[in-house]
Amino acid sequence: MPLTVALQMDHVSTISIAGDTSFALALEAARRGHTLFHYTPDRLSMRGSEVYAWAEPLEVRDVAGSHFTLGGPRKLDLAGVDVVLLRQDPPFDMNYITTTHILERIHPKTLVVNDPAWVRNSPEKIFVTEFPDLMPETLITKDPREVDAFRKDHGDIIVKPLYGNGGAGIFHLHEADRNLASLLEMFAQMFREPFIVQRYLKEVRAGDKRIILIDGEPVGAINRVPAEHDSRSNMHVGGRAEHADLTEREREICARIGPALKERGFLLVGIDVIGGLLTEINVTSPTGVREVKRFGGADIAALFWDAVEARRG
Repeated sequence: MPLTVALQMDHVSTISIAGDTSFALALEAARRGHTLFHYTPDRLSMRGSEVYAWAEPLEVRDVAGSHFTLGGPRKLDLAGVDVVLLRQDPPFDMNYITTTHILERIHPKTLVVNDPAWVRNSPEKIFVTEFPDLMPETLITKDPREVDAFRKDHGDIIVKPLYGNGGAGIFHLHEADRNLASLLEMFAQMFREPFIVQRYLKEVRAGDKRIILIDGEPVGAINRVPAEHDSRSNMHVGGRAEHADLTEREREICARIGPALKERGFLLVGIDVIGGLLTEINVTSPTGVREVKRFGGADIAALFWDAVEARRG
């Protein structure tokens, strides 16, 4: 049965379709005959009990440079659509959080994926701390004395924004690096929130594995190898994707976190694993779907819509 689907995302004109998961989901939805609408978060409104967006009918094509057509904008009552995909990229700031409060008013009558209340209550670098035995040693703080003590205990460290994304603002500091104090001063000026510090995992040179889970079950993975002179493996900053299979340890990690993902209504999740240690649980707009398929893995977009249709059925 065809569904009416609204995609809340960064503007479709700005995406790189070769690796964009939102675009992959839209392509599969269109292939199945679902009706697509597109809107950006700034067009989401709530008036009284009505939640609506000025949305445009969306057609998609897997053609670089000509990948979409938008119709004229119309006021779309989101309580009257079947599915809303919450897919804009972080930063996970008050603007992002506000959209989850608004969308929570229509869920689950309208299926919002992922569940907006649980997205709000499961920040990606904090949610993962519910599984401390699966993680590298981690500190969340704004106190420079705590960071200094942590580095004394663990040597090389990674410092990054607590609510950042895409590898932005990630710093690898060696045990004797003299820039730590200046970096913490800069972070304190840039961010009101605490920041996150982790023991550096040298295994990242062999890759940071992105594992995709649908409804709590692992369905595919890619390995992202950082460029020679970078500590970050994110592909849009120079990381290289390669085929990956799941190890026994990674299957153990998925089995441990799977029930928590299901409980929170997280249909699409991407986790990051380095050297057998879980570093993030991505629930806002996880990526990697197109790369998995490109390297011969599962068609995760199809599995995603199977799960959505089962819930709407």
